[in-house]
Amino acid sequence: MEPIILAIDTSTEACSVALGLPDATLCRYEVEPRKHTELTLPMVQALLQEADISLQSLQAIAFVRGPGAFTGLRIAAGIVQGLAYGLDLPVISVSSLAAMAHRAYREQGWQAVHAAIDARMGEVYWGSYRVQGWGQLELCGREVVCQPSGVLEAAGLSTEMLQDEVWGGCGTGWVHEPVLHTQVPRVQAVWDDCYPHGTDVIALAKTAWQRGELISAQNAQPVYLRDNVVQVKAAGKA
Repeated sequence: MEPIILAIDTSTEACSVALGLPDATLCRYEVEPRKHTELTLPMVQALLQEADISLQSLQAIAFVRGPGAFTGLRIAAGIVQGLAYGLDLPVISVSSLAAMAHRAYREQGWQAVHAAIDARMGEVYWGSYRVQGWGQLELCGREVVCQPSGVLEAAGLSTEMLQDEVWGGCGTGWVHEPVLHTQVPRVQAVWDDCYPHGTDVIALAKTAWQRGELISAQNAQPVYLRDNVVQVKAAGKA
């Protein structure tokens, strides 16, 4: 029987919580950039009530590790750590870029996706994925943060590697669409307000569960990609 997994995402402007059951996925999703803290736990409670189960019925907790907004990543990681410690549950860590790519596959039918999040400061968080099936993605190259004009080199890609498929582009990083089109070939469509969605986090988390890709609550840490984020934030508080 498939596990019961709770998924939490606060990595971008959207806040999403999902409950993966053996025969269904329940989800709450709102685009509310400044309300993640007040929305997340009530969403969790609402889903548990809808499914008529308790926290003790969970087998794992999944969260979107990033990249994304610093504060949002800390919110999800903190909530998940607290729940996982208290319930003695394993954690599943999911990339925000992978979740977006899977959503583009689920809602748009795209088989190859360049996911990009606006990282501010003239940069994007970037990940290129080929879809192998429901909940199964292949990362092409690596996830990076870089200037839009340098995504191919930074991500370890080449135009030759990307020419066999027709690609879609998703995410707020496509605000830099004119520059990105000079970098990546054969992009047929762009969905620039695509954010991670709990339904897709559950899909990827179930695959991770089957593969045994579980971590402890202690290791449920955000992935920022930008090495100086923590130091900059700390300096700002001094």
